[in-house]
Amino acid sequence: MQTYDTLVEALDDLTKKGYTLDFNLATDCLVCRTQDLQLRPEQFHIVAVFRFEGMSNPDDNTVLYAIESTDGQKGTLVSAYGPYADEMSGEMVEKLKIA
Repeated sequence: MQTYDTLVEALDDLTKKGYTLDFNLATDCLVCRTQDLQLRPEQFHIVAVFRFEGMSNPDDNTVLYAIESTDGQKGTLVSAYGPYADEMSGEMVEKLKIA
């Protein structure tokens, strides 16, 4: 698996690899506002996960997901983890669980 030193480096490389959609987390789905697209947990899979920790503040943690929908659309989701993780349904928690 590819590794990256920074979130920006990872996003740039994934964009070059076709992960062009920008997903946001909703309670029970992923949303891409520019495409008016919503993906429920059964409509996508996680291709890769990358963790980034803040150098100056350990609470400044981010996770980047490379996501592909069941119909082949690719994008990324950037989300906080740890004490600032977003609220979401049990199904979404399970889908986005980081081992």
